[in-house]
Amino acid sequence: MAEPVLLSARGISKKFGSVEVLTDVDLDLHKGEIHALLGENGAGKSTFAKIVAGIHRPTRGELRMDGASVDLPSPLAAQRRGITLIHQEPISFPDLSVAENLVIGRDAGGPLARVPWARINSRARELIDLLGIRLDVLQPMRGLSIADQQMVEIARALDSDSRLIIMDEPTAPLTPKEVATLFSIARRLRNEGRTIVFISHRLEEVRALCDRATVFRDGRLVGTRDVAGLEESEIIRMMIGRPLNDYIHKHRARIGDPALEVVGLTLPGKFRDISFAVRRGEILGLAGLVGAGRTDVARAIFGIAPAASGSVRVDGQEVRIGDPSDAITRGVAFVPEDRATAGIFGPLSVEQNITVAVPGKIAPHGVIRPAIAQRLARQTVEKLKVRLASLRQPIMELSGGNQQKAILGRWLHTDPTVMILDEPTRGIDIGVKAQFYDMIGELAESGKAILLISSELPELLALCDRILVMSEGRLTAELSRADATPETIMRAAVPQSGQPDRAA
Repeated sequence: MAEPVLLSARGISKKFGSVEVLTDVDLDLHKGEIHALLGENGAGKSTFAKIVAGIHRPTRGELRMDGASVDLPSPLAAQRRGITLIHQEPISFPDLSVAENLVIGRDAGGPLARVPWARINSRARELIDLLGIRLDVLQPMRGLSIADQQMVEIARALDSDSRLIIMDEPTAPLTPKEVATLFSIARRLRNEGRTIVFISHRLEEVRALCDRATVFRDGRLVGTRDVAGLEESEIIRMMIGRPLNDYIHKHRARIGDPALEVVGLTLPGKFRDISFAVRRGEILGLAGLVGAGRTDVARAIFGIAPAASGSVRVDGQEVRIGDPSDAITRGVAFVPEDRATAGIFGPLSVEQNITVAVPGKIAPHGVIRPAIAQRLARQTVEKLKVRLASLRQPIMELSGGNQQKAILGRWLHTDPTVMILDEPTRGIDIGVKAQFYDMIGELAESGKAILLISSELPELLALCDRILVMSEGRLTAELSRADATPETIMRAAVPQSGQPDRAA
């Protein structure tokens, strides 16, 4: 027998301008269930979640909780109803401590009372310990990894009296151990009678965790199914409207001369003695667990946080890269992992985000030529199939996959020799991933050298010509396509006892 309905949506629709992104959604969320929302980027699942969380107001339709109609004009109104949203991109106050971020917005005492810091810090430590992570609750949020920021958001949700917790791609930046901890907590919350909405593109996680799954496509609800016995092929067919047997197409690029050579790169506390080369036409994978130092190496090569020692060569010539402008000039492009804070300029238009890296093209004599900027942006939108209402639309209104396409298009206009892609498909659905895989293959075929950082082993195994593995700031393996397997990669990625500390 099904549990009572906690929240009921009837005829929920949403328009942004003249574009209807959600149409007549009817959905019941039961008490004490973990309910997956699935669909391609732009399908409407996150928009629906934001309506339930009070971030967007529906254009039409009704929400009911416990049988009574409710109005949720703001996130605060939703929180007062016991609804919490854990965002896909962690939202925090970077200069405040972990403990302060956990308590902010909540009553910590009367209007004239002192802030009970000892109690706040103690409770913060309890929550962090519950999640099984090592984190100093007194340190500022700024500088934490995406995974740690996400765990802080999860801890914040646990500390509330939420009856409905919406998790939007919560596992994307987490290690397998952290994912297992999160699943254990989600099941405990379900057993306590709370409702979990789990938005994910990882179908194996949905099958392992969720009770029911609802699929969205093109702004409409396609159907709701019990997860038990539901075949993955059926989920994919519902998501994209067609069967998808093999969505990864291996490229057949011609491997040329070294385009990027890194020799003895070292940054104390992050990584040590990193040496490798990427050739034109080659896709070189960089694997490792969260915290292994992969992103730090990429940031050093691009000049965001330069290495203390070592050398970098581009097309055989040693170069000094002190900041990103040096890297761009030398033909190096970087698509970062943290799309929201390091990839896009949220309030700026799609057009501005696409053309920001090529001022010389859009302002040939120091004055911006709007017609040129519009033409370049439109070329990117059409080539990469970016879904949007207008080139002047703020990029933060686009789905994650479409934002990522715009970022990739930005760098293509610089005609780089080397492209560093850090988790380029994080939080992107299967259909859009297929497009990205084709794009990456086409870039390699055009002679670009690709350094691909990814936590998804199937992605690395299917796309890469070689795979390097990092563990605790060191390179621990180099594997050919023939020798690379999930087992050989993980064996090299897991820290071994007695392995030197990367901070040495």
